[in-house]
Amino acid sequence: MDSFDYARLTYLVLLGGAVIASFFVMNKANMGKSLQQLAIWALIFVGAIGAYGLWEDMGRDVMPRQSVVGSGVVEVPRGADGHFYLTLELNGTPVIFVVDTGASEIVLSEDDARSVGLHPEDLDYIGSAMTANGMVRTAPARVEQVVLGDIVEENVKVYVNEGEMDASLLGMSYLRRFERLEITSDGMVLTR
Repeated sequence: MDSFDYARLTYLVLLGGAVIASFFVMNKANMGKSLQQLAIWALIFVGAIGAYGLWEDMGRDVMPRQSVVGSGVVEVPRGADGHFYLTLELNGTPVIFVVDTGASEIVLSEDDARSVGLHPEDLDYIGSAMTANGMVRTAPARVEQVVLGDIVEENVKVYVNEGEMDASLLGMSYLRRFERLEITSDGMVLTR
C-alpha cells in the first residue's frame, strides 16, 4: 500500500468511528438493540468487502484480458501487477503469456509445452538463457499454429525453458511481427 492508500484507509476508519459513535449517542436508551443492529451492519459490510474481493479475483480469471478491436489490432490492458498478459492459442490450446520485451524469443514453461502437445522430456536442451533466477537450459521446438485474434502464424519457433517459470514469456521474436507496439499508462496496443 502506498501513502495514498493509507490516507484513504485512515479517512474510512475515522468516518466509520464517527458513524458508530453517533449511533450509540442517539440510541443510549436501548443499547442491546443498538448492539444487535451494529452487528448486523458490520456483517453486511464485511460481506460486501468479501463480495468485491471475490469479484476482482473472478474478473482476472474469467473476464477477457485483451480485445481485438480491428483487423490486426489488439488492445491489452495492464495487469494489476503492472505487466501485460496476452492469451494466444498454440495448436488450439490457450496459453497465457507475460509480454516481455526483454526476452528475445517465445519461451514456454514445461507445463505449457506439454499442454500444447510438445514433450519436454524428449527435447534436446542445447541452449541456455540468463534469467533472474540464473542460467537455465532451453530446448528449441516448433509449434504448428499460433493464433492471436484474427492473426494466425504457422510453424513458429519456440523455446522450452527447463527451469521454473510462473508464466510463459512472449518475447521480441513474436512482437517484432507487429508494425507497431504502443504502451500507454493503462494498456498496450499491438498493430499489424
